[in-house]
Amino acid sequence: MSLVTNFLFITFFYLIGSIPFALILTKLLGHGDIRDIGSGNVGATNVLRTGNKYLAFTVLFLDIFKGVLPFIILSYLYDTNILHSIFLSHFAILGHIFPIWLKFKGGKGVATYIGFLIGLNFLIGLYFLLTWITIAWISRYSSLSSLAATLVAPLYFFFVNPNYIVVIFLLYLFLIISVKHRENIKRLMSGSENKIKFSK
Repeated sequence: MSLVTNFLFITFFYLIGSIPFALILTKLLGHGDIRDIGSGNVGATNVLRTGNKYLAFTVLFLDIFKGVLPFIILSYLYDTNILHSIFLSHFAILGHIFPIWLKFKGGKGVATYIGFLIGLNFLIGLYFLLTWITIAWISRYSSLSSLAATLVAPLYFFFVNPNYIVVIFLLYLFLIISVKHRENIKRLMSGSENKIKFSK
């Protein structure tokens, strides 16, 4: 794959990731600007605060799909190795977190990261989801669940495929997602973080 082709894929995947489905769909359905609701975050968790669970699920699905799609495209068009694939595909996550359309103030990247893991290795993506659900059920904190699951994802990958470079790359993504959660971390430490309310 040439340098120009790599650059085109990087740009394309970044632009895919930067599509703010949470903002677009909430506006289309008359819920106003998602940035004026709840935490102001452009993500599925904040969309849930509109009271429309189906809309939140749709946004979640689309944000996850943004992370899977690059792997699908690359596997269909090129016989890339795993390092090449994850490098190009991770720009979808960066696009979601730093979208050019919203002055680089996007979501926290977890949903797109889930899609990225599914594209990388379906089993790792499944382990991530199980970890998230377990911690969320016990702690009732969405942010804590996301951070913990993102932290252990590199360990899951190591046991499935002990590739140290990929593990380091996943830790790099954990650091980026952690930075986006810095306000949540502060609230977790102070005990003021909002808890998830599970329906009976």
